Amino acid sequence: MTETAGPVHYIPRNQYKSEVRRLRTELLAAQNRLGHARFPVLIVFGGVAGAGKSETINQLNQWLDPRGIVTRAFDVPSQEERERPEYWRYWLSLPPKGKIGMYLNGWYESPLHNFAYGRIDRAAFERKLDRIDAFERELADDGALLLKFWIHIDKEAQEERLRALEQDPLTSWRVSAREKETCARYEDYAQSIEHLLQRTGAGPWQIVAGADPNFRMLTIATAISNAISERLAGERKRHEQAVYADELGELPHVPNVLTQLDMDQQLSKKDYRIQLEKYQGQLYRLIQRARELNRSTILVFEGADAAGKGGAIRRLTTALEARDFQVIPIAAPTDEEHAQHYLWRFWRHLPRAGRVTIFDRSWYGRVLVERIEGFACRDEWQRAFSEINDFERQLVDHGTVLAKFWIHIDKDEQFQRFKDRQVTPYKRWKMTDEDWRNREKWNHYEAAVDDMVARTNTDCAPWTLVEGNDKRFARVKVIRTMCERLQQALDT
Repeated sequence: MTETAGPVHYIPRNQYKSEVRRLRTELLAAQNRLGHARFPVLIVFGGVAGAGKSETINQLNQWLDPRGIVTRAFDVPSQEERERPEYWRYWLSLPPKGKIGMYLNGWYESPLHNFAYGRIDRAAFERKLDRIDAFERELADDGALLLKFWIHIDKEAQEERLRALEQDPLTSWRVSAREKETCARYEDYAQSIEHLLQRTGAGPWQIVAGADPNFRMLTIATAISNAISERLAGERKRHEQAVYADELGELPHVPNVLTQLDMDQQLSKKDYRIQLEKYQGQLYRLIQRARELNRSTILVFEGADAAGKGGAIRRLTTALEARDFQVIPIAAPTDEEHAQHYLWRFWRHLPRAGRVTIFDRSWYGRVLVERIEGFACRDEWQRAFSEINDFERQLVDHGTVLAKFWIHIDKDEQFQRFKDRQVTPYKRWKMTDEDWRNREKWNHYEAAVDDMVARTNTDCAPWTLVEGNDKRFARVKVIRTMCERLQQALDT
């Protein structure tokens, strides 16, 4: 980073007090309007040690209503955080729609320090920045207002501030060996910063001169107030332009991956008992081995209503220790979940090392039911394919064993199962009016599934299509395939 960031600005104390009264009023008014909005505000504060990041965040917390603010600073990952993909803790820190999240360095600190201190090379640093770009663009595409401020001070000012902090008993704890090392290597650190500021583009950085605390506060507070007000003014137009119609209804039904499955495959009761016992035993041993190796496992079950997902899950979990797994049934999002990015509720349920999480329906609802029923606009479900692929890539790169199953039944078999449920007392609760309505869009769902498989059947997260007309055959195929996936993953 260049040594200067424009001329040094100073605000007289009397002028500052007058401006603060005006700005606090404007900020509170903007925050109040934001509370009813359908987007969150994420504010990242960056800068070298002693630049004034913490002071800025503390002051904003005093000026704004703290009930509408989430403040986060990320230290060295805890054991719980290390057992999940790197961005798990960032996803869980996101504020809901209508709230403000303020981040001290945020997701930038770790890659920046590691590159500046030579712990990673340029190629690794670029990959880290690619991941940051993808994360921020995903949030911005979903509607988040992302603001990033880099507070700049020169080396002399940094040294002076660190000395002042160290000499004050109330602030000396803030000057660690890491801050001192950063100051001693200011030039090397500055070059890394300059590359970072030029490289990341999902919400450009605003560089703020930090020599005068008054100027710093007024500049940042004004930018935040203006950005929120401008975004609120354009929000209605943004939603009016959203297109919720789907082209599936306009397409003729054509043969797809589902219609090409051999739905006549069956297992006799005898063969079913033999094979089920065999593969359940094998699965138990593989899961125990995965736990010893700290490898987590995620299973995704999708399929038409009454396809047999629940039955397959029950036979699979019979082979597991109760403490090792958790089944997450996915229905319509709650109010809490609806206030977040659609992937947030899945990130929050990722398993710890060595554990198993089973999703009974999943993130694929965005490109299936939400697409067909118009709960997601066209832009949302179209970009969801790449967002899902990126999400699954992060899981696999972390070492998670990921298996995805689509259990398919034909339309006649579904109708028979619906009738059976209606006359069986302990199954009747499963039937809803929505199940019958979904049958009316059978061709639409088949076309959407074909599209889904084509776009998300990746090398790292392939789909397994399961012929489900015969429940015994489907259950054995699921458990056998799971054994194969685990064996392959644990042997590599």
